Amino acid sequence: RFPGFLSPSSSIKFADIPNGLAAVEKVPAVGWFQYTVFCGICDLWLCHQVPSNPPGKLTTRLFGEGITNYQYGSIGLPGYLGGKPVEDPELKKKKLSAELANGRLAMMAIIGMFFQDGLTGSAWGDWALYTASPLRAFESELGVQAPVGFWDPLGFTANGDAASFRRRRYIELKHGRVAMLACLGYIVPEYYRLPGDLSPSLGLKFTDMPTGFAAFSKVPGSGWAQMVAFAGTVELFQYVDDPTRPPGDFANAGSLGVPNGFLRISDPETKKKKLSAEIANGRLAMMAIIGMFYQDGLTGSAWGDWSL
Repeated sequence: RFPGFLSPSSSIKFADIPNGLAAVEKVPAVGWFQYTVFCGICDLWLCHQVPSNPPGKLTTRLFGEGITNYQYGSIGLPGYLGGKPVEDPELKKKKLSAELANGRLAMMAIIGMFFQDGLTGSAWGDWALYTASPLRAFESELGVQAPVGFWDPLGFTANGDAASFRRRRYIELKHGRVAMLACLGYIVPEYYRLPGDLSPSLGLKFTDMPTGFAAFSKVPGSGWAQMVAFAGTVELFQYVDDPTRPPGDFANAGSLGVPNGFLRISDPETKKKKLSAEIANGRLAMMAIIGMFYQDGLTGSAWGDWSL
């Protein structure tokens, strides 16, 4: 901290001003007035954006035109202090790109600092101080994994409703499992096809089926009916959610979803590790299958070339 007084008339020393949002109420009104005047001078006269200059290349707008005005050099140093622009085009492009990237990161970082400061009461507050957080009801649940911990940017769990959390976890698990199977459905046919006929009555073999979206038009109507009936049977009769059990834990399914409870995991730590891995892999698979759909739709092939 600077030595001495920030405001001698108010007997406020620099050492008396806290960090972060707590400093807002400590700074006297005259201090805020000075900040406002300084920012106004910078914006109106000292850091002017000439329309003909590239964005961010600032100059002064003082009286006297070219005699008193100057531009800013590298790292924002004024011309009268020896600030010179970067002459090498490639180096200049690299530094400007770095500035944009660092600025974007800083914008996210300062919002995170404000958020943490506002919730914990300190600029570098410990999240343990945020005892009123409704998220504490779920921070020990499966799926709370490094590096982000409990991540709910849209605030779906802000009300602390355990029933709603359980429903969303059940849906997340279901979508993750389907997405993992869908990813395998995209990948495996590229290397292996079942022998024989897919539809003997139509003379359609497994090897005749393309991968990806192109398969939609090749599957006969009876095939779609069979898939819908199978999925409905599994949903309604085979794997039915039991409110007394954890989400996605079916009484008649064992490890890897093997029906009738074979291959059960008895060790609690091993089970927790595998369930956490399932959630993480399911989340990755949901992102992966969306990427595959996107590539397939744009290039016309499940493993299309982006040059197409």
